[in-house]
Amino acid sequence: MTKQQEYIRKPEWLKTKINTNESYQGIKKMMRENRLNTVCEEARCPNIHECWSERKTATFMILGDTCTRACRFCAVKTGLPNELDWNEPERVADSVAIMGLKHVVVTAVARDDLNDGGAAVFAETVRAIRRKNPGCTIEILPSDMKGDYESLFTLMDSKPDIFNHNIETVSRLTKRVRARATYDRSLQLLKRVKEIAPDTPTKSSIMVGLGETKEEIIQAMDDLLAHNVDIMTIGQYLQPTKKHLSVERYYHPDEFAELKAIALEKGFSHCEAGPLVRSSYHADEQVSASAAQRRIKYMQGYEKQEDKEIDITFID
Repeated sequence: MTKQQEYIRKPEWLKTKINTNESYQGIKKMMRENRLNTVCEEARCPNIHECWSERKTATFMILGDTCTRACRFCAVKTGLPNELDWNEPERVADSVAIMGLKHVVVTAVARDDLNDGGAAVFAETVRAIRRKNPGCTIEILPSDMKGDYESLFTLMDSKPDIFNHNIETVSRLTKRVRARATYDRSLQLLKRVKEIAPDTPTKSSIMVGLGETKEEIIQAMDDLLAHNVDIMTIGQYLQPTKKHLSVERYYHPDEFAELKAIALEKGFSHCEAGPLVRSSYHADEQVSASAAQRRIKYMQGYEKQEDKEIDITFID
């Protein structure tokens, strides 16, 4: 089978139903009117019709639509970044309210041109959503911010309910798959989150089908657990365009079921694994009861976070 044939032909289990109902069309119209970007559209997520039709969760992509990196798996456009839009946080918060979301994921393009990687805008977006949507839980999915842990502290000060950062692939393939990011730096970022906010659930994701072995996937699980990651998602890599990395093979649903069982047995509190699983897939179901309860108490003013001095160490 040629690479061109492999790109066109996909297994039956990767086919999805298109649902362009009134709810879906309404969300799409609102996104355009508010000049908002979503990773659902930009990354060509196969679950967009399901998520938008049910209005359970959505993944907003802030800091513009142009990434400063050029990862070989990602369909988000790259180039010179946009100017920062400090009105964006309020527009995102208003959209969350209109949609009536129970859970929202906020991600962003990598902004290596900014000293803080966009952490200040990220944090303000979280605060704006919380002010206008007190019952909504918030998950953030930032870049590695070039390993700047002072920027991470700025971001974590906004108190997200879940911190998500993807290692994307196994250690051996990282250099071929990701641009500028490193496997170890991503792991250190996840570990540092737990040191700053021990009660905040952390989450990470990998794609399979890029040439990794089962043993390497299991090693990635062990590496994440060693860095105190709570939740893992595993999905099939799908080539977005002919210019991106080719799919080496398609995993059968039974193989995903086996990987999920292994992850749970190893100690992850939750694992989503399947052909169409993406980092934000069923994200609302991954919010623990304790995280939701902490948010209710926070909004009612029962808990007040005392200012603490936290040692921030920079790791090369």
